Amino acid sequence: MNPPHVSPLAVFFGAIFTENILLALYLGMCSYLAISRDVRPAVGLGAAVTLVLAISSGINNLLYWRILNPFGLEHLQFISFMLVIAAVVQCLEMIIERYTPRLHLALGIYLPLITVNCAILGVCLFMVIRRYDLVQSVAYGAGGGIGWWLAIVALAGIRQRLQTSRIPRGLQGPGIALIASGIMALAFMGLTGIIRTR
Repeated sequence: MNPPHVSPLAVFFGAIFTENILLALYLGMCSYLAISRDVRPAVGLGAAVTLVLAISSGINNLLYWRILNPFGLEHLQFISFMLVIAAVVQCLEMIIERYTPRLHLALGIYLPLITVNCAILGVCLFMVIRRYDLVQSVAYGAGGGIGWWLAIVALAGIRQRLQTSRIPRGLQGPGIALIASGIMALAFMGLTGIIRTR
């Protein structure tokens, strides 16, 4: 493995702002639109996604570069990555259910569905494609999670404010959420070129 000469700090901040996994790459939109109606569950889900991304990207980096790649088993990366992500999500779900049952109830089905959130698998695949080392991968996973968290909390705040606004009937619900997401994506696009992560 020959990792690119990019600072882990640049990878971290790039994943938050210039290459936001949600607003620049449009991964993880399903739970983003479903949970962003209220700020509290959005904060909880964002924290859970951040933890899962940071932990699973580090484990999957070691798994790929130490086991799958040296033994010619790259074709097993999807199933291997999904198993690691599922195990991390299951452990996190048990912890949340034990210590914050109200948050567990508020997140409902979306907490176990983090396992199949395409943003998490996307981060793990991008770190392989970009040939990140372990530190870069963890920085990319943590930054990607924080960027996702930032986007979902921002949209939840916007949607709460819009509840008291007069919105045309055809735009209420997902329509106005997608318009707000598009405007936020344009704002994040304005940061493109500031941080180089590849």
